Amino acid sequence: MSDVIDKSDDESSANEAESPLGGERLAEARRAQQISVLEIAKELHLDEPKVRALERNEFDVLGAPVFAKGHLRKYAQLVQVDESDVMADYYQLSRASAMPPVISTRPRSRREMSPGPWIAVIVVIIVVATAYWWFTSQPAVVEQPLQEPMPQESTVQEPTPQEALPATETEALPVEEQEAVEETDDDSAVLQSAVDTAETTGVDAAEGPQPGDGQMQMLITYSGDCWTEISDAKGRRLFFGLGTDGRTVELSGEAPFNVLFGNAANVSILVNGVERAISAAERRGNTARLTVSGS
Repeated sequence: MSDVIDKSDDESSANEAESPLGGERLAEARRAQQISVLEIAKELHLDEPKVRALERNEFDVLGAPVFAKGHLRKYAQLVQVDESDVMADYYQLSRASAMPPVISTRPRSRREMSPGPWIAVIVVIIVVATAYWWFTSQPAVVEQPLQEPMPQESTVQEPTPQEALPATETEALPVEEQEAVEETDDDSAVLQSAVDTAETTGVDAAEGPQPGDGQMQMLITYSGDCWTEISDAKGRRLFFGLGTDGRTVELSGEAPFNVLFGNAANVSILVNGVERAISAAERRGNTARLTVSGS
C-alpha cells in the first residue's frame, strides 16, 4: 500500500516539473490565443527581447523584482491566466516565499513602577491640605478701631463774607454752610485775581480802566457750566477755569482779549458796559473762539 502512495507522489511531482511555470505558462497561453510577441510588448511597454526573457523566466533582465512581478501580472491579464498561479510560479522560481514574512511582535513587559513617586505625591497632598485647614480654622482677628473721645462742645463763629473759615471750622459746618463758604471763597479768588491784574497793569481796581489808556473791561455772566480761557494782548492769563450757573466774572486788561468758551450758549458778555454778541462765524459747535476788542 505504501508503495502505491509513493508512486503516485512521484508521478505528481514529475508532472509539476514538466508543466510550464511563470513566463512559460504565459507564453503557452499567448500561443494558444495566437497573440504575437509584438502585441504583448506594446501592451507591456517593453521591447521584444525583454518579453521573450520574461517568457523564459529570466527575470533579472527586467531589473528589480518589483518590475518583473508587475509585468507578470499585466501579462497574465492579457492572456487571461490566473495571476495567483503565475505569482506562485514566480516565487517558486525565485526561491522566495509567496507570503510576506510575518513579523511577530513581542508583548511589552509592563514596567513595574516603584511606589516612591506615589508616596511623595501623597505626602505633598497631605501637607497642602493640612496647611489649608490650619489657616482656615484660625479665628479671624478683627482690630477694633479706637474710639476717640467726643470733643467738647465749642462755639463756632460764623465768618464774615470777606473772611474765609479755617479748614477745621469749615469741616465742622453743615453741608449747606460749607457750600456757601466755598462759593464765597471762589468769589474772593476772582476779586483777588482782578485786583492783581489791575495792579500789574497799573490800573486802580476801584477806578476801573480809563478811556484811551488801552485797557478794556469785560463782564461775563454764566447761565450754565462753561469752560473759559481768557488772556489779554500781552498774553497774561486773566481767567482759566470752569464758570458755573449764576456766576459773574469781571476782568480787565489790555485789549484785545483772546477768549475761548467751551459752551458759548451759557455765557453773555458785556465789554466796557456794552453787550457783545458771539457771531456764528466765531462758533464751532458748542465752543467759540473770539477776539474781543474795546472798540
